[in-house]
Amino acid sequence: MNREIVVGYDGSNHADEALVWAARAARRRHAPLRIVHVARTFLDGYVIADRPSDLTAQVGGQVLADGIERLRAIDPDLEVTTQLEPQDSVAAVLTEASRSAGLLVVGSRGRGGFAGLLLGSVSVTVASHAHCPVVVVRTNPATAGEPGRPVVVGVDGSPASVSAVDYAFDQASRWGLPLVAVHAWELPSLFGPVPPWMPEEVEEMRMAEKALLSESLAGHMERYPDVNVTSMVHRGGPAHVILTAAADAELLVVGSRGLGGFRGLLLGSVSQAVLHHATCPVVVVR
Repeated sequence: MNREIVVGYDGSNHADEALVWAARAARRRHAPLRIVHVARTFLDGYVIADRPSDLTAQVGGQVLADGIERLRAIDPDLEVTTQLEPQDSVAAVLTEASRSAGLLVVGSRGRGGFAGLLLGSVSVTVASHAHCPVVVVRTNPATAGEPGRPVVVGVDGSPASVSAVDYAFDQASRWGLPLVAVHAWELPSLFGPVPPWMPEEVEEMRMAEKALLSESLAGHMERYPDVNVTSMVHRGGPAHVILTAAADAELLVVGSRGLGGFRGLLLGSVSQAVLHHATCPVVVVR
């Protein structure tokens, strides 16, 4: 049996979206689903340090029961288990749960925080530290339900990008969707009294970047002949190019870190930008 899918659930609207997405993913993978709720010491927005443990369990149990009820209305035959954790750190519990999971699913935002934020702190932390691919679910009402929307994957030739390409092809094949592979490039900066790039030099670099994308996809199209692949090589900032390509996507897949940035970072700047601004579910693959 495939490794279970874990979904973080707190009863919020964003968590409901994550729950629905996770259930569909579990069905496609023929995998069990585990719903995890972290019963934090809060009530009506106020922290209560001495809140009775039985009340915490009671409230948390009701949240899970509501989630199960919602899930059964969608897929009554899905294999589901629940996990109630009376802890303060949601991110720590979900990160630990990811050790044995094949996929971890969270909503873009949970309860608490600031209403204007597009992405919650838990989502960012989990995407940075989880031990398996993480899906941050955000749906776009303008495109939800449209058939044939593609899986989009950002490609830059890094090790994390290789894993992202593997994952994207697998998902496109499972879902019966087309795949769009996107690669962004920019001209190197020139300093001092150096003449501008000549047109033939720019074209040479463009062809080299196109070759890099082709090499990154090599072998995958043979392994997944059922996937219709479109390659896109665009000059511009990686985050902007990827987000533009994924404007009408069913799913966007990125690696946790690309070729640039600082080695100590667990989540690269492009991945963070995509998580904050994408209008579709985003998978971060390490």
